[in-house]
Amino acid sequence: MSDEGEHVEGKEQQEQASTEVRERVRASFDRQGLMAHLGARLTRIAPGVVHIVLPARPEVTQQHGYFHAGATSSVADSAGGYAAFTLFPENTEVLTVEYKINLLAPALGNHLEAVGTVLKAGRTLTVCQLEVFAAQDDGTRKLVANGQQTLIRVNRAER
Repeated sequence: MSDEGEHVEGKEQQEQASTEVRERVRASFDRQGLMAHLGARLTRIAPGVVHIVLPARPEVTQQHGYFHAGATSSVADSAGGYAAFTLFPENTEVLTVEYKINLLAPALGNHLEAVGTVLKAGRTLTVCQLEVFAAQDDGTRKLVANGQQTLIRVNRAER
């Protein structure tokens, strides 16, 4: 990777992550208590791109029946974090430094699909685009949230 970092936007349609990377991402995701609690699942792992689906259930909604902003934000944060993680070397971890999310419309659907896409990968900091779509079983999707996130790559701590 150059000192300038790698711009990876647009790789979404190109390839799937290696088996090793997919296993590393899935193992990390499976250790996340919040994603398990919410019922979220990984549906796509590609270099610099991760999709997470959150099925609709009463436990992830707010008082009007829409997906709660906290659930929406959480899956967006994780999608971006894992998108960055797909580009990190083995024996490293990812942490969110900051993120901003705009809630564009009430999130109502059969499930949410959060898409994290790396915009710029650096040696230490990586910037991701976050998108969350409310989806229906018939395949229609509506963008309900978008944002941007900065992540840091850290060496795995000895345990």
